[in-house]
Amino acid sequence: MDQAMMDRRSLLLAGGALLVGFAATPRGAAAWTEKPVAADRVESFLALGADGSCTVFIGKVDLGTGVRTGFMQIAAEELDIPLGRVRVVEGDTALTPDQGPTYGSLSIQNAGVALRTAAATLRQEVLRRAGERFNVAPAALRIEAGEVVAPQGRVALAALVGEGRVALPLDANAPIKAPGARTVVGRSVPRVDIPDKVFGRFEYIHDLKRPGMLHGRPVRPPSLGGTARSVDEASVRHIPGVVRVVHQAGFVGVVAETEWAAVRAARELRVDWTDWAGLPDQARIWEHVKATPVAQVQVTSERGDAAGAIRGAARQVSGTYDFGINSHASMGPSCAVAEWGDGRLTCWSASQATHNLRKQLALMLGEPVDKVRCIYLEGAGCYGRNGHEDAAADAALLAKAVGRPVRVQWMRADEHGWDPKGPPHLVELRGGLDAQGNILGWEAEAWIPKGAGGNVDLTAAELGGMPRENAIHPGNIVHNLAQPYGFPAVKTTCHRLDTTPFRPSWIRTPGRMQNTYASECFLDELAAAGGKDPVELRLSLLPREEARGREVIERVARLANWQTRPSPQGDRGGEVLRGRGVTFVKYELVRTYVAAVAEVEVNRITGAIKVTRFLCSHDCGQIINPDGVKSQVEGNVIHTLSRTFKEEMTFDRRHVTSLDWASYQVITFPEVPEIVVDLVDRPAERPWGAGEPAAAVVPSAVGNAIFDATGVRMRSAPFTAAKFLRAAQGA
Repeated sequence: MDQAMMDRRSLLLAGGALLVGFAATPRGAAAWTEKPVAADRVESFLALGADGSCTVFIGKVDLGTGVRTGFMQIAAEELDIPLGRVRVVEGDTALTPDQGPTYGSLSIQNAGVALRTAAATLRQEVLRRAGERFNVAPAALRIEAGEVVAPQGRVALAALVGEGRVALPLDANAPIKAPGARTVVGRSVPRVDIPDKVFGRFEYIHDLKRPGMLHGRPVRPPSLGGTARSVDEASVRHIPGVVRVVHQAGFVGVVAETEWAAVRAARELRVDWTDWAGLPDQARIWEHVKATPVAQVQVTSERGDAAGAIRGAARQVSGTYDFGINSHASMGPSCAVAEWGDGRLTCWSASQATHNLRKQLALMLGEPVDKVRCIYLEGAGCYGRNGHEDAAADAALLAKAVGRPVRVQWMRADEHGWDPKGPPHLVELRGGLDAQGNILGWEAEAWIPKGAGGNVDLTAAELGGMPRENAIHPGNIVHNLAQPYGFPAVKTTCHRLDTTPFRPSWIRTPGRMQNTYASECFLDELAAAGGKDPVELRLSLLPREEARGREVIERVARLANWQTRPSPQGDRGGEVLRGRGVTFVKYELVRTYVAAVAEVEVNRITGAIKVTRFLCSHDCGQIINPDGVKSQVEGNVIHTLSRTFKEEMTFDRRHVTSLDWASYQVITFPEVPEIVVDLVDRPAERPWGAGEPAAAVVPSAVGNAIFDATGVRMRSAPFTAAKFLRAAQGA
């Protein structure tokens, strides 16, 4: 792969004769509406160059997940263009359609399918034009290496299109390649970004430089609810290179000629802050959650009289599960660059939602949306809505104040202390069994914040008293509390809380992981109480029509050489105990089936827990890039093991206290287990997402394995050694 072809700056500088009839321009502030961006038009997605290249314009972005390569494969397949000639522009509000934020494992499922439709529509059109040129039926033609081949000769796709704009609506009925005809989709292709990342050549948002660029830093209150009464600008005048101190209501920031000068100024600036101590006592966080006023009671599933079935059952079982507050904890702190010119704002950001960020910045600054352009450049991962958008708001506000481009890079304490959080999640479950151990009724109640996916308010707007939406958006965290299993009676209820202690946002697999953790562990509790094998119980409960769900469970059981028996294991002698646990999810009950088995070792004296092997069977329908999907599953497992065992934000009554990697720990390389991934490819089905579903099964698989090894049920994540020892004392 020619890496130069994949460089964004080279692409936008290249221009050329393009299908959509525009000349792409550099990344400066002058370019605003170079091309159509309507999501129902071919010209919004694709351009053919006179050099035989194809440019893909996509609203979703590659957050390090490899979807950029997948998009290239889709376009190359449908247009029969060599993969090395395909380029991708992503997340630029002036160049790409608005396809919503990059979240929910929807990039390939939604944006990829739209791109495939655009490519199929274009393919159909060029074959029609070639048929007219050669006076043959389109069926007699084929496309090969970017050229239409006819009995009379060959013609390049770009020559058929010409330099004028081809206005084509997406044709949902345009035929796509049959599975047997595909040569690129469904094959493992090396990710195009990896070589430059491995050898240190890749340009992240942190590497961007603009002419005349200054460096900014926000100065945050010592307490989350504090505001600035006054600022002593003279306290930083001795620092060479300080350009300006910006103070607007509760927002305070500094701008300097060098980054080090900005760091010093942010540390040394004297600010008189108001005090605030409005956070709950962390030791009593779950009491606080249950005492929070409820804005809405949401019944997510109901069949039969679950409460009555449980009351009349021969045996009742109950359990309460909680999952602590997580930071997004990106390895690289958030960064953004903002530049004003001619009354317009250009902002470069690693935001996963540049089209939404554009609207938020316009609202905050009181500008028309068409005066704001946001351009995506990759950051150091985000796993949800982290601090990227807030850094962009900081940069925009500071750049407007000084009239020059400003780069803002957060410090580690900013990232851990001020990024929005994955909110606390509490689930209570009750079940009833008959005398033979069969499940008669299932009830679940969750306490989670109100709201769903949406824009998380910008910190600069909140502190600066500027316009903002002022709403809670924790993500669609109700999913997977409802069950895929055929219980005779079931009721699942969400208590949607009016407030939550910290500004919430979605974090990888929001709600799906916490709800699956509680539900799948409680299902194992019922299996143990009824003397049932966990795999056989799941298979017996899945409806007949859930053949794909049954298949992934059966496949992972074979992969793990599952021995049929109830949990926990009978012999629990010795200091180190070993066990295995199974789990299953149908993601959001509508897509991507995942089953997993975790194998663990537990030192019952010290409480140390180690996952030795994690096996996963994964069905996301049609697979675009098997190697990419495998990497995604592995990344899900590793990241969620970190959240399962280590990650938990700490705080006092004023602020976050886990502000570094010592106080907010993440998984280390020696703690990564052997990971075995079994992919189920269904070429004739539509593709589903792989960026999140495998994360949903990790805590429950591990929790069930710990129980199998020790008879101790872990109902509170993260699973620390201290928590295990406390749970063992009560087991």
